Amino acid sequence: MEDKIYKVLVINPGSTSTKVAVYENETEQFREEIIHDQKELLKYTAMLDQLDMRIEAVHHALKKHDFKVECLSGIVGRGGMIPGLSMGGYEVNQVMCEVIKSGKLVSHASNLGALMAQEIAEPLGIPAIIYDAVSADSLMNVARITGMPEIRRESFCHVLNSRAMARKYAESQGKKYEDMRLLVAHLGGGISVSAHLGGNIIDVITDDGGPFSPERAGSLPILYIIDMCFSGKYTKEEVIRKQRGNGGLKALTGTSDCREIEKMIHEGDKHAKSCYEAQAYQIAKGIGNLIPALKCKVDAIILTGGVAYSRMLTDMVIDYVESLAPVVIMPGENEMLSLALGMLRILKGNEQAKEYQIAERVAL
Repeated sequence: MEDKIYKVLVINPGSTSTKVAVYENETEQFREEIIHDQKELLKYTAMLDQLDMRIEAVHHALKKHDFKVECLSGIVGRGGMIPGLSMGGYEVNQVMCEVIKSGKLVSHASNLGALMAQEIAEPLGIPAIIYDAVSADSLMNVARITGMPEIRRESFCHVLNSRAMARKYAESQGKKYEDMRLLVAHLGGGISVSAHLGGNIIDVITDDGGPFSPERAGSLPILYIIDMCFSGKYTKEEVIRKQRGNGGLKALTGTSDCREIEKMIHEGDKHAKSCYEAQAYQIAKGIGNLIPALKCKVDAIILTGGVAYSRMLTDMVIDYVESLAPVVIMPGENEMLSLALGMLRILKGNEQAKEYQIAERVAL
């Protein structure tokens, strides 16, 4: 008996683009990256104001590929900065939409994913979900406590791709993801490391709490940061930009492009070489920091994300951590397929979408 055919629409909104794809079961039928005109975006005061414009753009893209939305089985949107989420899929319900529209969340294009999915799915009578949102949080209680009672740690990492690669690796070993103990380092513009146990991410090294990356400064001695903040030399926005966007390799070498840095190294730039080595060392330290989360029993260490294409970098990381566990390189970001596979598991009944309820904290 043949498997039932499901057709899934994937919507992944970014700051200046919206990625759209249609999958027939696991097979991508087509993909479109809609680039939004900068002048058009400037017309909107708030990110939420872009909703109708982006939905219209999605319909235009589907029409371009002669695809009729009536054929869809379900729609999955990129999960954003929504509080109170755990791992996996959530139905987009009224409560979730109200929280997103409240204006209390961190402004991020990914927040539109749920709203766009719901707006298109509702007239069709098909499910709309989000899956493995950025803010999905299943940390152990012990991992939440900090030395300041006013501050509790929350999960913030590349959840979608990290869990997708962990699941893919488990399948390659003929095992269930839920039965494996894995450490995943996502190496991109920002770097995060996550510990996976029982199908959940139980602890993380966030992109501002660990290794510096191509464009982020990572963890820094806090007293120096306090001095900088109160020096009168910088505004809050300038300090944030030094940490996120203009930090890391970009600040150290003048570029965040690892290909350019490798070229500099091959041409004999000793400073670039030292900075690249330092980044690899810090990635290894981030991996080592999470070993206790898995009680020092690790089935594999996975290096993923766009920067994992750099063999020079991954070789340096491997040199530090290969005695801890087997190291697997799974480069790239597979967000669209990962979202589609999440929706398929729910449509097939292999996983159940959760119901979103009001979180204790609305603003992240």
